[in-house]
Amino acid sequence: MGLGMAASLVRAGIETSGYDPNSAALRAFTEKGGHAAASPAEVGAEADVLFCVVVNAAQAEAALLGEGGAVAAMKPGSVVVQCATCAPDNVRALSRPILEAGLHFIDGPISGGALKAAAGEITVMASGAPEALAKARPALDAVAARVFDLGPEIGAGSQVKLVNQLLAGVHIAAAAEAMAYGISGGCDPKALFEVITTSAGNSWMFENRVPHILDDDYAPRSAVDIFVKDLGLVHGSAHNRKFPLPLTAQALQMFTQASAMGLGREDDAAVIKIFPGVELPTRAAKDQG
Repeated sequence: MGLGMAASLVRAGIETSGYDPNSAALRAFTEKGGHAAASPAEVGAEADVLFCVVVNAAQAEAALLGEGGAVAAMKPGSVVVQCATCAPDNVRALSRPILEAGLHFIDGPISGGALKAAAGEITVMASGAPEALAKARPALDAVAARVFDLGPEIGAGSQVKLVNQLLAGVHIAAAAEAMAYGISGGCDPKALFEVITTSAGNSWMFENRVPHILDDDYAPRSAVDIFVKDLGLVHGSAHNRKFPLPLTAQALQMFTQASAMGLGREDDAAVIKIFPGVELPTRAAKDQG
């Protein structure tokens, strides 16, 4: 998603530098008109608004505050937009030294996936001081179709994102279970998909992920291990305040089982593979048809 967001900034006419430890991503970024930096610090030195688009809180801390991190090089009054999915307590802890350094901080997790990022159409769940959001607004508008202002409290954006991830993970797990159940009962997978997507049992995740199963295409748009992480964050934050999440717990176990089976880097729709004895669609069968 970071590459798509950076390309969207360039497309909007905003001078953009970027860093990624993956050299292929940096090459792709330069081909889209961006400037490849040698470190997070080099990006920070040039940025009025810095998007930190990484996997988790540990990576965000390293990129922003670690050796060669961006924050130490940033000009006072610049804005850090932290986009990783994190527990609210972790985001609040991350924000403190950044705010103390005289910078603005936006808790701004994102949703939409790589395709919407490339189109500049992600959703941003932003919380932070009004002046921070105002300064970052042109950059936010360049990458997002919707920017939700969730108030000044750091952590509010991350809490909303965890609700989204709860629903997304449960819906994917439910879609996989439903398809596995139907196929095991003799339903034609394609016909089952067509019926459900025009019926009350449909969901956005069912409609989006089941085609991956029908096409036997588990190239990761969002991987199984993303939901092991994100549902783990949801479940852990609820556990800390003794709040029961029975559906989340079950979905987390399903994704964890899939990861333990070696499917962690496959598309999250691969969670359907945990069900034994189910003849899933194959590309070979599709080609023969």
